[in-house]
Amino acid sequence: MFKLACGDVMPGCAATFENADRGALMSAVASHAAADHGITDLTPDVVAAVESKVVRVA
Repeated sequence: MFKLACGDVMPGCAATFENADRGALMSAVASHAAADHGITDLTPDVVAAVESKVVRVA
């Protein structure tokens, strides 16, 4: 299972994500970033920042 707390990337955001599939998790995060933060240009730096905060839990 993969988890991400958006607040780890965007301080103050309470959104959290959890999915067994990392790709599906990242897709949900990208949708959230666009809808709630206005981030539609997912540059390599943005993707790296997000991926660095994804944790894998048993």
